[in-house]
Amino acid sequence: MKTKGMLTLDGLTSKVENEEVETVIVAFTDHYGRMMGKRYDADFFLQSVRDHGTHACDYLLTTDMEMEPVAGYDFANWELGYGDFHLVPDFNTLRIADWQEGTAMVICDIFNEKDHLAVNVSPRTILAGQIQNSKEAGFDVMAASELEYYLFNTDYRTASEQNYYGLEAAGWYLEDYHIMQGTRTEDFTSAARRHLKNSGVPVESSKGEWGLGQHELNIQYSDILQMADRHVVYKQCLKELADAFGLSVTFMAKYNEDQAGSSCHIHISLWKDGENAFAGDQTYGPVQASELFGWFLGGWIKYAPEVMVFYAPTVNSYKRFISGSWAPTRLAWSRDNRTAGFRVVGSGNSLRIECRIPGADCNPYLAFAASLACGLQGIKEEIAPPNCFEGDVYAASHLSQVPMNLQHALAHFHSSDFTEAAFGTEVVKHYSHFYQTEIEAYQKSVTDWERKRYFERI
Repeated sequence: MKTKGMLTLDGLTSKVENEEVETVIVAFTDHYGRMMGKRYDADFFLQSVRDHGTHACDYLLTTDMEMEPVAGYDFANWELGYGDFHLVPDFNTLRIADWQEGTAMVICDIFNEKDHLAVNVSPRTILAGQIQNSKEAGFDVMAASELEYYLFNTDYRTASEQNYYGLEAAGWYLEDYHIMQGTRTEDFTSAARRHLKNSGVPVESSKGEWGLGQHELNIQYSDILQMADRHVVYKQCLKELADAFGLSVTFMAKYNEDQAGSSCHIHISLWKDGENAFAGDQTYGPVQASELFGWFLGGWIKYAPEVMVFYAPTVNSYKRFISGSWAPTRLAWSRDNRTAGFRVVGSGNSLRIECRIPGADCNPYLAFAASLACGLQGIKEEIAPPNCFEGDVYAASHLSQVPMNLQHALAHFHSSDFTEAAFGTEVVKHYSHFYQTEIEAYQKSVTDWERKRYFERI
């Protein structure tokens, strides 16, 4: 069944001829998961870009958050002149961007101009590599990501002018599952659900979350690449929609020390011949599952610290990992227990593993690639999972912690034989430099916390 809002090339052509679509966004994500690209006149897109793709400056996979080109990358630098790479539309992602008037969107893969090979350090290429590994092992991969965000009555421009202080949250008491609070922001949230549904991103539900003005909007699971694509469209839609409403949203992992963090829980299952390969009759504590399930879970837990940078990519990400905060702090799995880093839910064809470690600030292509690589390695090594944990994982001091800061996580990633084998030397070196740059930028900054604490009293 065709997903509402998705387009074929013939469908796009018809809409362009009928003047229903005037603009086509051609996009990809940078390291941070931000959409980059160009807007094309729809007629020109059909005349040229459809068949030949387009180009963008290769510095876009070397910039920092402020769009400054960063020295030290082998992929692109001043010595190489910052040339172009080739953007090739994946027409499986062609969709209406319903929140924008007369606009369609397509997500691209990135290829090298010189040899026409896929750019290894592109986030979507990295995920595609792990999907290929899964296919070679005989599996399809189904996935979902659950995004949380904070909604503010303060618009983005005002928030910037206020240095992001004194923002007016959309709610003024904790609204987890609270229908009354949700009603107050339903004009925005219902628009988000409608636009997503009409843009090829099928919606399940929305609800208030634990923080003041915090919400969760869940979309339907799919194959893992399509899910990552839906994830980035979701974020783009909500940010642009908030801007149009005179509001703002943030997907920061921890926007305020007094509020709950925002997560991106990841669900994964492997499938073979139309059946969930995790289903089976082996006993893992309270869970009946296949041996394959156990190995995948065992590998995911074992190697999670080594891919932590893909789950928690910023300095801010690690402020979320606080005991009793709904964010996991220790490596354990359980059956339907929200204090654990890994939570097993469902049964039969719905059986899946939920990883609760990633924050809402993760790049979904990288987070999914990391998860898949860990689980596949677990199958390869036949790694048995630890015993199912029952009780409060926060209180289990004997369990290993997740890496608690970006520097610690980067040390795991950079020195790991596993990441070298899973992603290749080029990717590990490239992203190690990226995260090191992020660390150094923070280390040089003087924060408001420091001024408030030391200005007068030191």
